[in-house]
Amino acid sequence: MEERERESAGEISAGEISAGEIVVVVNPTKVDPDEVRDVLAEVAREVGVPEPRLVQTTEDDPGFGQTRDALAAGARVVCALGGDGTVRAVAQELVGTGVPIGLLPGGTGNLLARNVGGRVDPLEDAARVAFTGHDRRIDVGWLVVDPRPDQLEGVPEAAPNVHCFTVMAGVGFDAQMMADAPEGVKGKVGWAAYVASGGKHLTDPPFALDLTVDGADAPGRKARTVVVGNCGELTGGMRLLPDALFDDGQLDVATVSPESLTQWVGVAARVLANRADGPALERVTGRDVTVRVDPPQLCEVDGDVLTEASTLRFVLQPDALVVRVDEDGLPG
Repeated sequence: MEERERESAGEISAGEISAGEIVVVVNPTKVDPDEVRDVLAEVAREVGVPEPRLVQTTEDDPGFGQTRDALAAGARVVCALGGDGTVRAVAQELVGTGVPIGLLPGGTGNLLARNVGGRVDPLEDAARVAFTGHDRRIDVGWLVVDPRPDQLEGVPEAAPNVHCFTVMAGVGFDAQMMADAPEGVKGKVGWAAYVASGGKHLTDPPFALDLTVDGADAPGRKARTVVVGNCGELTGGMRLLPDALFDDGQLDVATVSPESLTQWVGVAARVLANRADGPALERVTGRDVTVRVDPPQLCEVDGDVLTEASTLRFVLQPDALVVRVDEDGLPG
């Protein structure tokens, strides 16, 4: 009982995690740790693995430090149990380590699990995959916010302005929509909260955009948002970037530039119908993308809103993250 209380307070240290353990990084604002602990323990007994160690995120640390501690102690799998932000924090620390991430449902989107063919619901099925599933390597993207000169080439080293994304990152309308969706409403109505939030920004003024993809400059233009994706599927099966694959060695870039509400409707119709580019929607691919905007715009990675920026560099790191999947998630 004492250990569980210390665990709930976030006081379990790396020295108390045993080598070879399965560690579950839990966001207590998304799920009740006491409720999921027994579920995970039962699954562990069923599949013949030791009961996983649960460690909680905090307001100050959404999972980065907890994952580093688990790695330092020799954890063999680190699972993320929370929203897409928890997944991103755990994934960022696991990049390049070879230690797999297990994806457990707990938030609004569960977007990485949806894209890689993981189990989204129920928790029991997702836990079986996380504890005993197959390992698959996927690409990750990095966003460098207002990069320094030494951050303009290659995969960036860890720094406060460097952020990993496994699904999508964006600037402009995309980030404003994320920022204005109330957390409490998201918990009750899910992605409908983002739709309501986005409606408030449909008439925001466009920004000047200069786009460079793999060293080639595109003509300057006005835009409302730029989304850069490692995966293409959003909730409900909607695909903003229909050709995006998490292991194709490319980032997919969508520039959205409607000039009226009618064009916004047209963009939405094209996305929902999985149709090709047209007015106000252009898509390209590349491995190294630089976006310059004026005035500075809000940006986000995997739904985590960061800050306003005038220059953003998006770069791909191929085969960098190991993800636990079931047989349906293996390459055909």
